[in-house]
Amino acid sequence: MKDPLKTIRESKPLIHHITNWVTIYDCANMTRTFGALPVMAHAREECADMTNIASALVLNIGTLTTEIIDAMIISAKAANEKRIPVLLDAVGVGATKFRDDMAAKILDSVHIDIIKGNYSEVAKLAGEDARTRGVESTAIDAEPRQLAKKFAGSRSCVVVMTGKDDIISDGERTFVVKNGHESMGYIVGTGCMAASVIASFAAINSDHCDAAKDALCYFGIAGELAAEKSVTPGTFKMHLYDEVFGLSDERAKVMLNIEEC
Repeated sequence: MKDPLKTIRESKPLIHHITNWVTIYDCANMTRTFGALPVMAHAREECADMTNIASALVLNIGTLTTEIIDAMIISAKAANEKRIPVLLDAVGVGATKFRDDMAAKILDSVHIDIIKGNYSEVAKLAGEDARTRGVESTAIDAEPRQLAKKFAGSRSCVVVMTGKDDIISDGERTFVVKNGHESMGYIVGTGCMAASVIASFAAINSDHCDAAKDALCYFGIAGELAAEKSVTPGTFKMHLYDEVFGLSDERAKVMLNIEEC
């Protein structure tokens, strides 16, 4: 898409989140700062109705309970019927059996358009022998780009693996995004925020591989710009919001650092 950020800010898509309680405030703020509209409705009694007025759905299992999983499946079924993108952020998969089982339950119950996680989370979902330390990625044996491509093809979806380099694949095309800064790993929540950003871009671009690529490039560029002005995690977080708010498609395009495999 030629000018995705301008399109988001003009159309203001509503992004429904059923997300984790640790980062919910940051996800809402980052969605709004990019120009989309956030809403967080977790109750089973209203979650489908909220999804029916949304343009994308984010499911983040960071602080999961059985009730939240039920709400996620209800909402995702509504999103599938409406044909809006559903993103699953597989936070902590590989850390506990319950988390692994609940992620598998979601994948077996509904269609997920975009599966996102760090390298070990995605590897575990793909059936590899991987273990996550809390929510932190650990080393995996599989070659990440090949794993993403194969897993995306098997699930007919887009797979996003986040790390020092972000990998995006739809089973045919595979991109490596190298925008970003190590300071983004010093604050809690940038991974969850990235899911909100991807959903915002996917809401206005039916090519979800292209949308995820653009989203991570733009988010990473904002991180690079924020790092230039920051000396501590606290000031970095403040500048990250400011740089997102001041970002333009024109400025982002000259800073893109991406390769197609």
